[in-house]
Amino acid sequence: MEFSEHIKTANVEDVVLRQPLHPPGRGTLCITGHHLLFSDREESSSRQVLLLLRNIDAIEKSVENLLAYSALFSNAGRTERISGSSGTITIKCKDLRVLQLDIPGMEQCLNIAHSIETLSSLDSVSEMYPFFFRPSDLSLQDQWGLSSPEKHYSQMKELHDRWRLSTVNRDYSVCPSYPPAVIVPKNADDDMLRKVAKFRQGGRFPVLCYYHRKNGMVIMRSSQPLTGANRKRCREDENLLQAVIDGSDKGYIIDTRSSQQATQARMTGGGFESKSSYIHWKRLHRQMERGKALQESLIKLVEACGDASHNMDRWLSKLENSKWLSHVQTALSTAGLLAECVERDGHSVLVHGSEGTDSTLLISTLAQLIMDPCCRTLEGFLALLEREWVQAGHPFQQRCAHSAYSHARLQQESPVFLLLLDCVWQLWRQFPLALGFSEALLLRLATEAYSSDYGTFLCNSHQERCSLRVMENTHCLFQALLRPTERDYYSNPLYEPTELAIWPSVHPQSLQLWRGFFLRWTEQTRHLEEAQEEIRNMVIEWGKLALS
Repeated sequence: MEFSEHIKTANVEDVVLRQPLHPPGRGTLCITGHHLLFSDREESSSRQVLLLLRNIDAIEKSVENLLAYSALFSNAGRTERISGSSGTITIKCKDLRVLQLDIPGMEQCLNIAHSIETLSSLDSVSEMYPFFFRPSDLSLQDQWGLSSPEKHYSQMKELHDRWRLSTVNRDYSVCPSYPPAVIVPKNADDDMLRKVAKFRQGGRFPVLCYYHRKNGMVIMRSSQPLTGANRKRCREDENLLQAVIDGSDKGYIIDTRSSQQATQARMTGGGFESKSSYIHWKRLHRQMERGKALQESLIKLVEACGDASHNMDRWLSKLENSKWLSHVQTALSTAGLLAECVERDGHSVLVHGSEGTDSTLLISTLAQLIMDPCCRTLEGFLALLEREWVQAGHPFQQRCAHSAYSHARLQQESPVFLLLLDCVWQLWRQFPLALGFSEALLLRLATEAYSSDYGTFLCNSHQERCSLRVMENTHCLFQALLRPTERDYYSNPLYEPTELAIWPSVHPQSLQLWRGFFLRWTEQTRHLEEAQEEIRNMVIEWGKLALS
């Protein structure tokens, strides 16, 4: 398919752009297969705005017939007056920016709007911009990704006595959403794993995601068991979990559904691990919202943040009604419980909800950040995200198809990854010296998950990325973020490594709205960013002086 088929008007002169934090500008608007480009033609400005079409969540258009349209700009001291028709396109972006384009000419306006609507919603992965992005300082021959299950296993020598690397899923036939290699108990052979996979939703049998060096305990993750209404059993599943805690008195299962939800799941073929069949495992239920409820929470929060009434009571009421900070609190407290079971109580834990691709990954990631200092460095954090989200099969393409502004009917959108980044920001704010990366990294990742020049967050699984040759034909975001110039910008100059666990406070007064993201296009936040950047530069200079 040629992108030109969808572009009836490629460029328009005399367009007025209004965007947050900048005065209105007049210039030329161009549309390509992947971008909107606005070039300011004012002599005093050389500003250009390049917007990835994939970043557009919704557009609204209005066309007016005008007898005397007074322009905002003067030409040689005279205010121009234009007669005819004009249209306005309001562009609402996935990164929460709202732009407005005033376009002279009704037909040109409608053509541009049609092109934006079509090109911003193309579903074919191989036609998306990462397949065309070719920066001069990166090569497609560079290593794609930071690690792999094979490399991770080879580096963890402590695992080799009781754990092994299985390639039972090398052709993705056992579990479509798992990578080809996974870490499992040594005495669980591949035939056992195939039987267990048939007993777990989507084939997501229990696999190791974290080994705690201090005491040898582990975190496993999976999907729900398919016990169904008849309370089916799977001896192989029971034996696999018994092998995990071999030599220990018990383990914990943290189910991210309420007890009632888990019981109801049996009616549709799902279920939970019964006490009688898993006698050495204790089940703990911690309900975490996901899917539609989480997406609607984000929509309400963004609506509250855009409230221009300046009424404090109304604002606080809307913020509370969105329940977003409640979701942050639940995620952090559940992750804290998981970390407590492993770090303080010395027990291994299995985590799952229903599918095991959303809230399961959220709390396993946060628990590792709480316990493991290696995950708190810049490179360690990116490797954690790669392992627990990209390789583990979080369906980014589905979950991040739309953000908070889209008028499309909700399908499988859910801001679980954004919720993770918000929780990490809360940790970063509560422990400003303990994390080796900056808020700027979290903001960059929040933007890249929804629209990116890189291929890291494309597709829904490792299998999809392989079939579409994403690793061969796109660049890796995580590798790009670790280039020297980027690394400096995204590092925390105040970072002081600690071997201690960092236990977050989840009291309501300890949790704050992530202004850097949700209010990022306001003057107040911009001033705060400028002040933080100034402090950052001072800290870096002091560090250089101390070294000299």
